[in-house]
Amino acid sequence: MPILVQKYGGTSVGSIDRIKNVAQRIIEKKLEGNKMVVVVSAMAKTTDQLLDIAYQLSKRPPKRELDMLLSTGEQTSIALLSIALNELGHEAISFTGPQVGIKTTGIHTKSRISEIDGTRIQNALNEDKIVIVAGFQGINENDDITTLGRGGSDTTAVALAASLNAECQIFTDVDGIYSVDPRLYPKAKKLDTICYEEMLEMASLGAGVMHTRAIELGEKYNVPIYVSSSINNKKGTMIKESDNMMEGPAITGMAINNDEAMISLNHVPHNIEFIASIFDALAKKSINIDMISQTSPKNNQVSISFTLPKEDLLEGKEILNSYIHQYPEIHLTVHKEITKLSVVGIGMRSQSGVAAQMFMLLAEENIPIHMVTTSEIKISYVIQPEDQQKAIQKIAETFDL
Repeated sequence: MPILVQKYGGTSVGSIDRIKNVAQRIIEKKLEGNKMVVVVSAMAKTTDQLLDIAYQLSKRPPKRELDMLLSTGEQTSIALLSIALNELGHEAISFTGPQVGIKTTGIHTKSRISEIDGTRIQNALNEDKIVIVAGFQGINENDDITTLGRGGSDTTAVALAASLNAECQIFTDVDGIYSVDPRLYPKAKKLDTICYEEMLEMASLGAGVMHTRAIELGEKYNVPIYVSSSINNKKGTMIKESDNMMEGPAITGMAINNDEAMISLNHVPHNIEFIASIFDALAKKSINIDMISQTSPKNNQVSISFTLPKEDLLEGKEILNSYIHQYPEIHLTVHKEITKLSVVGIGMRSQSGVAAQMFMLLAEENIPIHMVTTSEIKISYVIQPEDQQKAIQKIAETFDL
């Protein structure tokens, strides 16, 4: 019998009725002849509620204790879903990440999966049990519970599918991957398929449907990932290898991210070792720097701007202030409210002029651009949040997204 790995997000198990709905869907797939492994997130809003309590107690709670706290959200979900399945006459067993041998490495709250020992899952499947696994968590080399960062349940599901040589299905509160977030552009098109490269860029740029590391794992181990709704039976989107079509649209999708801040450093000494040490210090704290721009040197000084997640802003500023203490002439400016707008498409590799067209479109709408970065298949712009909607409208209409 084939193994099928499914993942259900927090809204999918956000109430008793939805837990019952998920249980019925799992049973249907089992009766079709599949061995079922199901990864579950914490019930909707649970993680936020737990974080809120922690930050009421402390402005900087220890990250080890945050992991201990947040992992309980998924533990609640898996137990409730297992109870529902057993009540419906199908034997199920729930496991935490550590119980099924999900080994992690890295720092607390942002750890990465290093290996999976699937023995316990295989034994339960051989006993014809439905296996329910807590997403988002594992155990590190010190036998401490760690979490994988927001959206980490996607990563758990794809990693398990790769380990078990199984299919992977991600069920959430949307019915697939759209060219643009439909909440921002209601006319957005749902994509039947999207390649790993494009999805990875869109996920990293703020499209919140899938977790970045889940796409990385899918591409690395060639695990096709099907994304669909747990609420209805509409056809979803398949994330897979590129078909290498000779011609395709220049732009496949657009991503919007309002969860990043921009830091500008002026009067930075033009010393590559010094500049490298700044980014090295940020990297050691697992602060993910995305867009970076640097001016040409003037009077042996440069200006550097970069974006980082707002959740890392406090820690990032502390690191930078230690450098300013060494070089008081450095001036730091924080732009907390920005919008990062990005367009993605493998068609850009073969079609020239996309960047020029994008600049023209933004100019026509009188939208100032604060930073630009490009790659083979993406262009990202930092603009003001108040310009977001008219930029989305203009670009989506022009490129038929």
